[in-house]
Amino acid sequence: MRLTNKIAIITGGGSGIGKAIAAAFVREGASVVIAGRDQAKLDHAAEEIGSMCLAVAADVSKAADVEQLVKMAIEKFKRINILVNNAGVLLPGTAEQLSEEDFDQTFSVNVRGLWLLSRAVLPHMRAAGGGSIINIGSVLSTLGARNRVAYSASKGAVLAMTKAMALDHAAEKIRVNCICPGIVETELVAKFNMDESVRRQRLALHPAGRFGQPEDIAGLAVFLASDESAWTTGAALTVDGGYSAQ
Repeated sequence: MRLTNKIAIITGGGSGIGKAIAAAFVREGASVVIAGRDQAKLDHAAEEIGSMCLAVAADVSKAADVEQLVKMAIEKFKRINILVNNAGVLLPGTAEQLSEEDFDQTFSVNVRGLWLLSRAVLPHMRAAGGGSIINIGSVLSTLGARNRVAYSASKGAVLAMTKAMALDHAAEKIRVNCICPGIVETELVAKFNMDESVRRQRLALHPAGRFGQPEDIAGLAVFLASDESAWTTGAALTVDGGYSAQ
């Protein structure tokens, strides 16, 4: 029970990586607030996770929604120890193919949302004597990929913000780290409907011979949320089946 008595907010918590992290945190003794835009999906996830999970509909790109989310977490659980910035969108395209709306939406969710949530929880972490912010980046935080101009740029920003925030708040015992996954089997990835040929090509990029599962990311998130990682901050930790080792 490595997270006993800790309170966490997890965005994008209705499915995929966010849901797996929420379930893992609860198994380790934490209480969690999962957030996302689809209340029905959140409610279903919370029912599966258990009574220590509160579901709150929120659009992380909107300051009013973020403020309400944090307010509800404090009213329910009295403090915040952990924030997992997991909510994200992936809109494919080259620099020429992307619309202004696609580019702006990518940064509104992937970057602005991270900043808004972090800004909102920092005073509560400070009051609690410290905390852990875990940002979900990507292997594309450091590598390039075709047709991923906006997504790669946004995830590069996530890593840069992680390092800057880690420096700003280290003396306050608030740690900020970034998990950089490879391709993980989630609803986000499923939307691309890869045919067998494309799937084989993508699998070949992962020396481990498979795509990741949400639980592969959740284990590292537990470590970063726990006191076991008390001297880990500003780190980018890659979980990608060997993708970036080549």
